[in-house]
Amino acid sequence: MIQILVLIGIIISAFFVLRFKDLLASVISLAIMSLLLSIEFYILQAPDVAIAEAAIGAGLSTAIYVIAIKKSKRWEA
Repeated sequence: MIQILVLIGIIISAFFVLRFKDLLASVISLAIMSLLLSIEFYILQAPDVAIAEAAIGAGLSTAIYVIAIKKSKRWEA
């Protein structure tokens, strides 16, 4: 049951990544999706992949995206 909820959460957060107009909101949604994906890997008994996904996907990539957004000029289309 928890696995189905995590998968639904991944799909919903991926939808919001594409739907948000604000880049920072999209990056936060992408981080949530990556964190849920690492939980899914842990449920599937792949803790090494889950740790790598949490560290790189949710942590490092999010930090790089936020820094890139802060250094760029933000404008609405």
